[in-house]
Amino acid sequence: MNLIIKIASRYLIGKKSHNIVNLVSLVSIAGVFTGTMALIVVLSVFNGFGNLVISLYDTFDPDIKITVIKGKTFNSDALNLEKIRAIDGIKYAAFTLEENCLARYGEKQDIVTLKGLDNELMKKTGLNKAVVIGLPILENGERNFAIVGSGVAYALSVNADTGNEPLMLYLPDKNITSPGDFENALRQMNISIGGIFAIQQDFDSKYILAPMSFVQEFIAAEGKASAMEIMLKPGADETTVIQKLKEISGHDFTVKNRAQQHEFLYKILSSEKWAVFLILSFIMVIGIFNILGTLTMLVIEKKKDIIILKNLGAGFTMVKKIFFMEGLLITFVGVVGGLLAGGIICFLQQHFHLIKLGNADSFVVEAYPVQMQVTDFVSVFLVVFCIGALASYFIAAHLVKKQYAETGK
Repeated sequence: MNLIIKIASRYLIGKKSHNIVNLVSLVSIAGVFTGTMALIVVLSVFNGFGNLVISLYDTFDPDIKITVIKGKTFNSDALNLEKIRAIDGIKYAAFTLEENCLARYGEKQDIVTLKGLDNELMKKTGLNKAVVIGLPILENGERNFAIVGSGVAYALSVNADTGNEPLMLYLPDKNITSPGDFENALRQMNISIGGIFAIQQDFDSKYILAPMSFVQEFIAAEGKASAMEIMLKPGADETTVIQKLKEISGHDFTVKNRAQQHEFLYKILSSEKWAVFLILSFIMVIGIFNILGTLTMLVIEKKKDIIILKNLGAGFTMVKKIFFMEGLLITFVGVVGGLLAGGIICFLQQHFHLIKLGNADSFVVEAYPVQMQVTDFVSVFLVVFCIGALASYFIAAHLVKKQYAETGK
């Protein structure tokens, strides 16, 4: 095997009698190199965008969310809050309550989702950092404040100076049974606007945050909640925590982690990435067949060497292995070089943001986000190298068999 590798490596780096053979060899290596580099860069950019999207959701969503299986709300007594907070690995847990309602500010109005929570949950989730105007405070003494999404603020024409006019909220009163009692058909409560948050469009154009007690009073749901939101400590074992939560909550509740809360989003991001990987892999198949030209010309050029090897007692299998190893070396050099180049490009983009996004002012980041993953490098290496190995084997077997047979004439 050492002799086969030595001869194949000599054929790869040694000067050929015809310069065109050297050129074709370089083209083959360049094809594998470029395709591999492109795969790494594209997959890393997909990782970057995927993690960026997920991080935007993570700012608003808890690590774990408990909701009732049947119905929209449940009595908060059904879940032992103190017992849940005592579970090892849980940083904070609190009840939340959501309800759709009509919001009015001045002459403008919009249908929104009112979410009740507390100041501490805002801090633990990082929502307080998303407040771009005003203060991230829902309660100050006996005074209640609403934090409005930037999209809702735009629809309602809320100014930067949020303290001038109260926000009016309307909701159909479930206790009214007479269809003619229009004056009392709606429940109404006012609340001061304390700030505006900006995360991403799905949340900004939909949500208004308010104190839990205020929302419970507004929708006449004292002692009720629509979910329990839980934040974990760094390094906590999520699987173990979820198992304990399921034991405490019982069969009437469902416990979901971040991925399960937005299962469709995670599946879309993953399927898009691997669809692109598959497409680029097919393109690599075309690029790999540059090796066909290299091996064809090399076998023709080394016809005398094949005769000498045959006279020295080398069988067909050994000669085939030499040219097969030549194809493997071309593939290996191209793959390793492409992985290194792709890694360097991604590293430079991560730290120096060389390539900017068009219309970056309207997006949450200025440059293309990139995140390298070891699994991507391993997957690309295995796929490209296997494609190259298969192509080299069948090409070498066919060409050498033909040439080896001709030497016997």
